[in-house]
Amino acid sequence: MTGERPDTVLDRLSTVIGKAAAWLTLFMVVVTFVVVVMRYALDAGQIWIQESVVWMHAIVFMLGAAYTLRDEEHVRVDIFYRAMTPRRRAWIDLAGVVVFLLPVCAFLAWTSFDFVARSWDIAESSREPGGLPYPFIPLVKTTLLMMPLTVALQGLSLFLGSLRSLRGA
Repeated sequence: MTGERPDTVLDRLSTVIGKAAAWLTLFMVVVTFVVVVMRYALDAGQIWIQESVVWMHAIVFMLGAAYTLRDEEHVRVDIFYRAMTPRRRAWIDLAGVVVFLLPVCAFLAWTSFDFVARSWDIAESSREPGGLPYPFIPLVKTTLLMMPLTVALQGLSLFLGSLRSLRGA
């Protein structure tokens, strides 16, 4: 890792987190299958297992966002973007990161902080009897802070890559 460009290191971080989140989707399918078998074949169920599927789904989206941005698979209205030169795309990406991406990430982190801190302070657990115990709910809510951080770091990678493209490197 020594001597690597910062954007390459940030891209690798997004890849590791994104692929880990992607594996969670397989686990979600298995858990959903277990819930269905328990409910319909065994006439039994566990609230915490059902809740875990919902929370895993949230984690996949929150932690997969930076990986999606890295691969440019996010939603983009690219009516004009795809026809632009690489240089013009780099300028658009630079402006997008500075004007939109970083401020939105800062806003999300700022507005989520108290919500997440409160969850830890009260040792929040599920409201449902038999639901997920502490610390699962605060851990999942912490992804509300991790998502803007990882997306901002990936935005920094995009920014650095765009600068390099503009410099002709």
